[in-house]
Amino acid sequence: MATAVQQAPRTHEEAAAALAAASAEGLSVRIVGGATKLGWGHVTDPAAIELHTSGLDRILEHNAGDLTAELEAGVRLAEAQRAFAEHGQMLALDPPLGGDPGATIGGIVATGDCGPLAHRYGGPRDLVVGARLALSDGTIAHSGGKVIKNVAGYDLAKLFVGSFGTLGLILSVNVRLHAMPAATTTALGSSGDCQALAAAALGLSSAPLELAALDVAWRGGQGGLLARCDGPQARRRGERAARLMADLGLERTEVTADDQGLWERQRAGQRSSSQALVRISTRPSTLASLLRAADACAGTVVGRAALGSIYVELDPDAVGRLREELPPGTVSTVLDAPPATRAELDPWGPAQRPAIELMRRVKMRFDATGTCNPGLFVDRI
Repeated sequence: MATAVQQAPRTHEEAAAALAAASAEGLSVRIVGGATKLGWGHVTDPAAIELHTSGLDRILEHNAGDLTAELEAGVRLAEAQRAFAEHGQMLALDPPLGGDPGATIGGIVATGDCGPLAHRYGGPRDLVVGARLALSDGTIAHSGGKVIKNVAGYDLAKLFVGSFGTLGLILSVNVRLHAMPAATTTALGSSGDCQALAAAALGLSSAPLELAALDVAWRGGQGGLLARCDGPQARRRGERAARLMADLGLERTEVTADDQGLWERQRAGQRSSSQALVRISTRPSTLASLLRAADACAGTVVGRAALGSIYVELDPDAVGRLREELPPGTVSTVLDAPPATRAELDPWGPAQRPAIELMRRVKMRFDATGTCNPGLFVDRI
């Protein structure tokens, strides 16, 4: 088996030229950032070229006064957060980083990855306000701008969010930032009744608590809610959240300011090294049904209780049954799986098949030669 040629361009022009050359020669390209999600998507044939973004690792601009920044695709999120923290700011993306040196901005955007902060701030689609992109014909395209309110042209940046690198290479993104909170407090409540837990999640999400995050955790018929408050009144609002949890029927409610470990465990539940990990998108009102489906498959659940964005870790042999148990209209995506079973699993599932033809047309429009990450998302579904 031939070894892929590794390239790490250091400028946008070099990256675009590398894609154009590969396209002209009919060579496939695998785009690699921090290599923390290389197993996601279909199992594909090895690419002829691995195009690494490690050379595109600059924070091009940080406008602290405007709460915006421009980051190249190879910038590690952890490094960007440290730079922003010096100005009391943050990029409100908190997916699992996959260890040291960790996930890159480009990889996070390309996979649409996010964590508990999505409850308040949204995911990459909400925080990316512009992008610079390299297409397989060598074109460098621009989308959006450097300000939060921008309506000029097509919003290609959002199209590339979650594209898994199949449309082209993200060179840099313009993002909106937020002020770092002065303090955080988390209220917790538990229940063995999935219906009661779902009802409490609905009640908390509609209460005037200004929650930074509202997560669910569930395993083996028992689970709970985690509601995080931040800012100077974090403790007071956290206590209000705990009282509301009790009023809504949750048990063993408590409040803690030492909450970093709680949220690290929630993020860790979005990955699996030994089991299958399925990301589910559904209506928040179906949370109870989803928890019952996970129980039927001996699955472990973490996720955003008010957004319908849920992660289930389970045995790979149970993925098919989980999909059968899920409420109608639910979309499921297999993210992680053991290497021995990954080729047997359909990453995208039956609910996404009606959109295949549209995705193929978009792929042909941006990458007519099929150069970028071929087969990862569309071609083999």
